[in-house]
Amino acid sequence: MTALGPVEVMTALDQHGPADGMTAVDERTPTQPIDRLIDRRSFVVRSAALAAASTIGGAVALPAIAYAGPVSATTPDRIDAYTEPRPEALDDLTELTVAEAAWLIRAGRLKPELLLAAYLDRIAAFDGAYQAFNTVAIDSALAAARSLADRRRHRGALHGIPLAIKDNYYTAGLATTANSYLFADFVPPFDATAVAKLRQAGAVVIGKTQMGPLATTRATTPNGIVTTVNAWTPADPAVDPGGSSTGTATAVAGRLAASGTGTQTGGSITSPSNAQNLTGLKPTMGRVSLYGIIPLSYTRDHPGPLARDAMDAAIMLKAMAGPDPNDPRTQGLPPVPDLVAAATPVYQRRKLRMRWPTRIGVIPGYLSGTSAVARQAFLTALAAIPDIRIVDVPLPAEWDLLTGGAFNNVRLPERSEPFRPYLRTDLRGFGVSVTGWLQGALLGADEFVTGQRAKLRLLEDVLDTVFRRCDVVVQTGPVPFDILGLPELALPIGFTPAGVPVGTILGGQPYAEDRLLAVAAAYQATTDWHRRRPANPPGGAPPPTGADSAPDARTFTVPPSRPDPARGRLTADDVVATMQ
Repeated sequence: MTALGPVEVMTALDQHGPADGMTAVDERTPTQPIDRLIDRRSFVVRSAALAAASTIGGAVALPAIAYAGPVSATTPDRIDAYTEPRPEALDDLTELTVAEAAWLIRAGRLKPELLLAAYLDRIAAFDGAYQAFNTVAIDSALAAARSLADRRRHRGALHGIPLAIKDNYYTAGLATTANSYLFADFVPPFDATAVAKLRQAGAVVIGKTQMGPLATTRATTPNGIVTTVNAWTPADPAVDPGGSSTGTATAVAGRLAASGTGTQTGGSITSPSNAQNLTGLKPTMGRVSLYGIIPLSYTRDHPGPLARDAMDAAIMLKAMAGPDPNDPRTQGLPPVPDLVAAATPVYQRRKLRMRWPTRIGVIPGYLSGTSAVARQAFLTALAAIPDIRIVDVPLPAEWDLLTGGAFNNVRLPERSEPFRPYLRTDLRGFGVSVTGWLQGALLGADEFVTGQRAKLRLLEDVLDTVFRRCDVVVQTGPVPFDILGLPELALPIGFTPAGVPVGTILGGQPYAEDRLLAVAAAYQATTDWHRRRPANPPGGAPPPTGADSAPDARTFTVPPSRPDPARGRLTADDVVATMQ
């Protein structure tokens, strides 16, 4: 495939109308989704360059994406990001979505310190059961919330919103351990770029969340003792809470934080979101900076939000996304589109419709398995929304081979390379996840090269075969979109008879987070799965803090989290079988 340069794309649009798969911009019509404004072929070229850059170092300029849209598509702050709260949420501030809390704060009806206090009360009461946090930053969070009391200096929809940060993101002055022996005493001197952007947007970091050791599995101690449980089944640690962004998912689902951050290399945002009734968004490779995040794979790591609904995910990603001079993967990309507008349901004469005409592709096997009933109901609900069309799409040739473990394992040398000094000195530092790092160190160069070629072949096939027939594809799992760097959105679509959440995953074209959010927002406007919350764990619940509660001079104490061997333990073999 031959990439078009930006000038060539603009010339083609000016002289001959849209190129294949693209639509010309008309300022008199609603904004186009970004997947109609880029040349997909340039994404393939960039992906090839990224694979090459991973072998020679990160400070390499990558080819720019050919883009034919407006230079800036994002407004500083949108009224759509502020949603008048549901009456039932006003009695318990932790029931508010980010958009609802933002409405109250902007209107002067809620102080950030009171909102934070409501979450700290729940952490004190329930995190002993959930074990979602490694660290709760009580003092710094309270100081930040108090500094945001003056709403005349309003920073946007995240102003005063308490967030949970996965423990592989650098946080200045706050321990960042990645649940690993290697980083047990590491206190970064600066924030990861994504954290810095969230703070600049007014967010309050409430704490650092548990995760799989070095982002490999569900959250455990470095030696494999299970820590974080699923917020929907806190008494049964055997129920999968999803990993490796386990702690963030449990914190948001269990109402210990309003929203939070995760990372995904192999399902670590989408899987815990599906497991815990959340809306999680893994953006396109490079959309969010990885600077200041402990690495797992240079070409496959993706930071992103775990949220309660599409609007909250949009608000989070809007703050996190954008170019960063410290990360070349973020350079030369299309501008971040108006994600908040995309996540706002569209009504025409009071009837819901899809923001843009959208074909939803259904792959073979999607309607089989234990989630078949929920998936069929999901497709039926989508098909009832005007301007959505459900279509069957085929899988490319050799799909099972190209998405299987043998080719997927070419990610492992990228994992091992930054950690070679540790591999040479003390393998015990890797704890229960050591096998993956050894596998990466032992993979042959010929296998790595063959795997990179297979990845590009798979990317071309997905773009040419799948997305020739649809705009969004429903998936049975995160593979291969996290392999290929394409965006994914996880959202809730029901529950099992046992009351465990059922979710699904939408896959999009390069940089098409706006279209994924629009589909999720339209679906969530017709259903209430995303509004359901798990029951509290056994034990005394704190009195709910309402919007009209008076602030007090309470002090907050969070008991330290202690691993409980009775919750179970992952072996090295377990980690290899499930690692990201």
